[in-house]
Amino acid sequence: MSRRIWQRRRDWWDEGIEFTCIPDCGKCCDEPDGIVYLSRADAEKLATHHEIAVEDWLQRDCRQTIDGRYILKSRESDGICIYLDDEKKCQVYPAKPAQCSAFPWWAENLRSERSWRKTKKLCPGIDHPDAIKIDGETINLWVEADLNSTIGFRHWKPKTQTDS
Repeated sequence: MSRRIWQRRRDWWDEGIEFTCIPDCGKCCDEPDGIVYLSRADAEKLATHHEIAVEDWLQRDCRQTIDGRYILKSRESDGICIYLDDEKKCQVYPAKPAQCSAFPWWAENLRSERSWRKTKKLCPGIDHPDAIKIDGETINLWVEADLNSTIGFRHWKPKTQTDS
């Protein structure tokens, strides 16, 4: 059984929730002023995707929060993710951050049934006719991934041979 770092009562979703990600939907990314926290692995993956050094990618595509964590920049014109194109397609889908992959299974969305109802209004993949049941344990793994992403990182230091 996985280690549970999120200790809220979740009886209402333990039996699973019907969900499928709708291709080219983009509604979860099309929210002004959304924040995508990044892990070191996310930074490395995205820099590799763009074929540039991590330091250069961080400077170009990220900013730091008031507490120093790296997050993706948003477009200045509308506050939407810089990687979402006009057709609502993610331009970095193969390298997208873990927090993006974890949607809609974010702790804030599952905090209560009320929060989940608000998320359902945003996400057409929840209870979609083609949806499959996502079991409670899998949902818990995604919640943990979201929470780990939110921890983020503040300083970039490339790993060396002696780092473990």
